[in-house]
This record gives sequence, C-alpha cells and structure tokens, in this order.
Amino acid sequence: MTRAPEAGTVAVVVVRDGRLPVGAAEAVAEAGGRVVVVGSGAEAAACSLAGVTHARWGETGPAFRPAALAAVLAPVIGPETLVVLPASPDGRDLAPRLAAATDRPLVARALGAVVEPGEDGVPGVRASVARVDDRLLVPVDVPGPAVVTLATGGRAGGRTGDHGDGASPGALIEELPLAGPGIAGATSDGPPSDPELVELLAPDLHTMDLADATRVLAGGAGLVAGMDDAHATGAFTLLTQVAAALGGSAGATRVATDAGWTGYERQIGTTGVAVDPDLYVALGVSGAVQHTGGLGAPRHVVSVNTDPSCPMTAMADLGLVTDAGTLLVELARRLGIGGDAAPARGSPGTVSAPGGAHG
Repeated sequence: MTRAPEAGTVAVVVVRDGRLPVGAAEAVAEAGGRVVVVGSGAEAAACSLAGVTHARWGETGPAFRPAALAAVLAPVIGPETLVVLPASPDGRDLAPRLAAATDRPLVARALGAVVEPGEDGVPGVRASVARVDDRLLVPVDVPGPAVVTLATGGRAGGRTGDHGDGASPGALIEELPLAGPGIAGATSDGPPSDPELVELLAPDLHTMDLADATRVLAGGAGLVAGMDDAHATGAFTLLTQVAAALGGSAGATRVATDAGWTGYERQIGTTGVAVDPDLYVALGVSGAVQHTGGLGAPRHVVSVNTDPSCPMTAMADLGLVTDAGTLLVELARRLGIGGDAAPARGSPGTVSAPGGAHG
C-alpha cells in the first residue's frame, strides 16, 4: 500500500552522475514521496526515482561539497519537521552538516521515523533505532524538527525500484536553483569548512564500500567446498582480485565471514551490507533468505552453482551449473591473474536459463 505524503517530511538524496545511492527509494517512501535530489545528474535521477510524488532537483556539478550544499539547502528544508536521508556515504556526510545548519538534532541510522504532534502543539519526531547488534529496537523522541539518516533495508519492499522504476503518475518534478559558495556556477570561493577539490579519484575496487559497487561478485560456502581454511581464504582473496579486474567489488555470505575466510565488511545480507548493483554474480551461493534479503533489486543476476534447483539459480537471469571454485580459477587465468587458491575440480558443467528469471 502506498503511503500518503506526510506533511512536514521530506527526503534529501545526493546523487553522482545520476546514480541513485542504495536506500534512496526507502528514504522517499519514508517521506511519503516528497524528495529533494541534489548532485550531478540530479534531474535524470529525480525522474527515475521510484515512488516520487513531488521532487525538486538541483544540479551541483561533479564536486560534492557537503558544507556548501548544507548552507544552500538549509532554507529549503527549514520549514520541514522531519528531513530523512539514506545512510549512504554521501548521506552520512551531508546529514550532520544539515542538522548543524538548521540547528536541529541528528538521529543516525534509524529504521524508521515519523512526525508526531507534541503536547504543546509543536510537532516532534519519533524514530526507531536498532542497537545491540540489531537485537534491540529503541524509540527515540525528539521534541521538534530533526534530521534522520535511515539504515538501508529497514522497510519491507522499500528497496524495490532504487535503480529507477520512475516517479508516480502525475508526480510534480521541478527544478530547484542552487546558488552559493562552492556550488557549480558560483563565482565566490567555497567556505573554509569544505576542502578544495584537487582531483576526483575512482574508488579502490578491492576495498570500496560494497553499498556503492555497481558490480558485485559474491562467494559462498560452495565456492570453497572441500577446502581447508587456508585454501578457502586464498580463494576469497582470488575472488577479490577477479572482481576488481571486472570492475566490481567482492562480497560474501555470512558462512564465509563467520569462518574468517574474508572480512565482515564483505558480508551481504540482512545482518550485513545491503547492496543494489547493476550486476550480481553469485559463486557457490545457495540463496538463503538471510543473504538475498540484502540484495535489493539487481538488474542482472548470474548464479554459479552445482545445484540447478537452489534459490539463487532460480532467481537468476543466467544460471551456470558448474563448480564455482573451478570457474573462478579459470576466469582468473583468462584475466591474467595468478594464483592457485582454488584447485581445479569437477566438470565444466552446463548452462541453464531458469524459467523464473529475475531482473
């Protein structure tokens, strides 16, 4: 059921080159369809963002200067009681500056937030925040306006459409002219609280935040079946190298991180990182609901597994029924990446196109 727009609530979404961050659609849903989209490629992103009923977009150019942006957005969001941002890297950077610029408290990584009437007639904000490894839900009451960052995956169905199913029929989408120090087109220098932009560097694919990756290669227990811990760790190291060579980042299931084969920051799922890539390649991943709950809505899914009936293969656009470890080694060889982390085993297998394709 679509939530009606809630007066006094607005989402703020920062985009780069028109790409929506993970959690953008969730923030819009929490704000009832009202959103301010800022960054580079803001107009295209605003038009593609799912669930929008009223969007304002402002182009800032390629440089992201959060202090300058907070200064020009302060009067825009000033009348709003609740301002929500996805807890993406840019959202986490901008949110405290927005809170300081508008002199209101910040509630970080909430699972949800609503505007509630106060006893004195002044509306306040109630948020729900997870603590103790997400085992305890704590209510947080703010007697007045607040800025809230939303943890991704906190709302059922909220992630669908992050890649852009389009605004709601009849949605109002209008330009929000942005002018001020540090904003594209401005003639004055930026404020001292923002560093001078010297160069934009691409992220290191080996270590970048999985939530920002457009391509993800993930390994599960099936990738290292029959290996000891040393060889299994080597296989996941090789996976990281292969993923980077393909312009992607490496992820893993909880079984792999609990075993110590790779770091916990690589874990994808309801208890790990939420991702939403253009391409998701699952190597030896069965597709347990705890893992797929963190996948969002990838545009394309490839499953490599010896079990043609596993849930991951059933949801894939392309299923490769073969040994994942052997395929990884062969893929590394063809990419010119050395290493004997995974011994060749099994047969080349077959290729299947599941009837219940997803994408």
